[in-house]
Amino acid sequence: MEYRRLGHSGLKVPALSFGAGTFGGQGPLFGAWGNTDAQEARRLLDICLEAGLNLFDTADVYSNGASEEVLGAAIKGRRDKVLISTKTTLPMGDGPNDAGSSRSRLIKATEDALRRLGTDYIDLMQLHAFDAGTPVEEVLSTLDVLVRAGKLRHVGVSNFSGWQLMKSLAAADRHGWPRHVAHQVYYSLVGRDYEWELMPLGLDQGVGALVWSPLGWGRLTGKIRRGQPLPAGSRLHETAEFGPPVEDERLYAIVDALDAIAQETGKSVPQIAINWLLQRPTVSSVIIGARNEQQLRDNLGAVGWSLTAEQVARLDAASERTAPYPYFPYRRQEAFARLNPPVV
Repeated sequence: MEYRRLGHSGLKVPALSFGAGTFGGQGPLFGAWGNTDAQEARRLLDICLEAGLNLFDTADVYSNGASEEVLGAAIKGRRDKVLISTKTTLPMGDGPNDAGSSRSRLIKATEDALRRLGTDYIDLMQLHAFDAGTPVEEVLSTLDVLVRAGKLRHVGVSNFSGWQLMKSLAAADRHGWPRHVAHQVYYSLVGRDYEWELMPLGLDQGVGALVWSPLGWGRLTGKIRRGQPLPAGSRLHETAEFGPPVEDERLYAIVDALDAIAQETGKSVPQIAINWLLQRPTVSSVIIGARNEQQLRDNLGAVGWSLTAEQVARLDAASERTAPYPYFPYRRQEAFARLNPPVV
């Protein structure tokens, strides 16, 4: 397993990390993802640790806390061998302070996560969404208190826009509070919006990407192809409405390119899709998920080798989209420069 620094921090994380969204299995969304119990989770963690994967990601909202509880049971007795990443901000109840990133909410959410996980510290706490109703100074000063208390080691965000993340980083710099070193983002061959603004920001500010749903919400498993019905066992039957949309023809063109490269390399479609991500700038770790041992072992096969530059170019061409304003003028300038090199 390759280890990479998490953004501009000293923490080294594996190139692949494990998403525990399938643990617990409660509710319409997470129940469709999976219902892994503590015994099954422990077996999956055994396989991960044998492969050198030691970062496990969850969130309080995953199965209403059950994911954290199952993960906590699975790591019992080996806390020193794992890194734990969790998230908070999304609603965990109907009360006025059961959502958001206020001081009271962050302190309570951290204490609740520590209890469910059965640990006294969290390696990476991420804000699951931007709370526009709470001043960033209140959010960051609270995170500073939690870091100084030893309850959190590092802080990050998830699903922020560029201005939201930059505002937070600027406030942290101004007051000497902990900077966000990670941004958990959606990024895949069928969803490359991250590249337009958030990737350049990550490069400039030292924020590493933790990639969620690298297989495009289950669309790049190798089982979805042009002219074939959606497989009976696909979770997309129950969860497609919750995930990022993608046009059918664009998906099929990307799958065609993946299929061709799979035949050349002997690798699976998911392995190729994940390996492509591992070669992108700012990516610190790609979060893989698995409902069973077979899926996990296949995803772990995405490391230890690299696509060629020519294969990467083919996947780039199949998946590229015109960037929205104000980004497309820069892309056009880059294309013009390539076609019209300066005369020396």
